Amino acid sequence: MKFEVTILGSSSATPIFNRNPTAQILNINDRLYLIDCGEGTQQQMLRFDVKASRIDHIFISHIHGDHYLGLVGLLSSLHLNGRKKPLKIYGPARLKEIIDLQLSYSETTLQYPVEFNFTNPEKAEVILDTPDVSVETIPLDHRIACTGFLFREKKRLRKLIKDKLEHANIPVEYYTALKKGADYVAPDGRVIQNDTVTIDSEEPKTYSYCSDTLYNEMYFKQINNSTMLYHEATFLNNMLERAGETHHTTALQAGEIALRTNTKKLLIGHFSARYKTLNELLDEARSVFPETELAVEGKTFVI
Repeated sequence: MKFEVTILGSSSATPIFNRNPTAQILNINDRLYLIDCGEGTQQQMLRFDVKASRIDHIFISHIHGDHYLGLVGLLSSLHLNGRKKPLKIYGPARLKEIIDLQLSYSETTLQYPVEFNFTNPEKAEVILDTPDVSVETIPLDHRIACTGFLFREKKRLRKLIKDKLEHANIPVEYYTALKKGADYVAPDGRVIQNDTVTIDSEEPKTYSYCSDTLYNEMYFKQINNSTMLYHEATFLNNMLERAGETHHTTALQAGEIALRTNTKKLLIGHFSARYKTLNELLDEARSVFPETELAVEGKTFVI
């Protein structure tokens, strides 16, 4: 099953040095999920060949402008392009008030349904559950209410070994039961054990998205053993005091979080506009956690 993330924006606060505010596209089994929607997200979608019409779920971590100011424009463009199918938005309750106000003053009535699902910054909750994935909120520690999102792949059915099925003369109509783990009982009473004609599917993967937050152990348990962790790394560690004042994390701290939570791969992003190049941030995170990559815009990471 496809499970990958494409970075559309990796800057904090303002667009600068060809970096745009936060936005990501998660592709799970060819279904697209938008995570945050900073200014310029539509342009980035065009640039990196992401079809906005394929997005049915949008997740907004909090209502600082660099995480949602591209949303009303995206909603309007979908309307102008003739969208009819429903769109679900997950985010703070005040986000609906903001969107409703902007649409009201522009006298715009969207020609498709928008369903708002309000996140609770006080506790982790499952906010979406599909056959492919479940999504949980991750309460974070930012200056205003903020949640990350944990995308957890569902366990797939067992895989059939076709040549062994044919050799055992197992009828096609039993294949679904075999995928679910059942043994096969032949007409003559012979029992063919499931594990002789099937193999187990891969272990489910997880993608943890931790946007703006202080270093805080309260969310470590929830993101433990992530296949891939995206974590903000706004500053170098020599700006630790500034990070504390603004409720952000340093690159060094992001590496420490990945190490302590047994993460397999770390992506860092949300870079301060003070950094024209990002190598120092990458080196700092890698000094603690070598399996670190920069959330470079336009790059797709397989989870």
